[in-house]
Amino acid sequence: MPTSFELPDVSGVVLGVLGGTGDLGRGLAARFAAAGQQVVIGSRDAERAVAAAQSLPLGGGSVRGADNLECARAADVVVVAVPWDGHAALLEGCGEALDGKVVVDCVNPLGFDERGAYALPVEEGSACLQAQRLLPGSRVVGAFHHISAVVLLDPQVESLDLDVMVVGDDREATDTVQALASRLPGVRGVYAGRLRSAAQVEALTANLISVNRRHRTHAGIRVTGL
Repeated sequence: MPTSFELPDVSGVVLGVLGGTGDLGRGLAARFAAAGQQVVIGSRDAERAVAAAQSLPLGGGSVRGADNLECARAADVVVVAVPWDGHAALLEGCGEALDGKVVVDCVNPLGFDERGAYALPVEEGSACLQAQRLLPGSRVVGAFHHISAVVLLDPQVESLDLDVMVVGDDREATDTVQALASRLPGVRGVYAGRLRSAAQVEALTANLISVNRRHRTHAGIRVTGL
């Protein structure tokens, strides 16, 4: 894993969050703005996005709202934080605007039944691989799968104390996402393999949900020995 001094300076990166009015999207937007990042929240409904942006504490950065297409156009790096059932349609609609950009997919294809959470089968193998198929001109990276929206949105939590597993095929893109993750308090971005490894990362979320339900907490992941 690159050490912090080897990672790029991403302080000037404009970060877009597609699906930014959901809990995870708002939580990421709030934390990145507090870290000094310029953030654009995207939504199908621009007015909803504007209202979500206005409701968040700004910290040292700024947050504004827009519809998803404008968000994709305005941002340098775009996080996809929509529910799984809307994943493909959103990316198909924003494909041209995302061309050439780093796209960070944090979508977990999960189902729920009386026994708890479980990973859903995906034709391409994972949400990240579906994103890469639908966005052939983008540099798709998987990250932020295991961060609790509850923790992100809790103003009493000053340090997140977790690692973000980053997967992707483009080294410059994964370094950028590691650097962005490391701007959040108490977070390290850890390279965890190629994009083909995304299925394991996404599916692990089901196990983490089971841990959190059993212990009534919002635990994250730590990688030891680094």
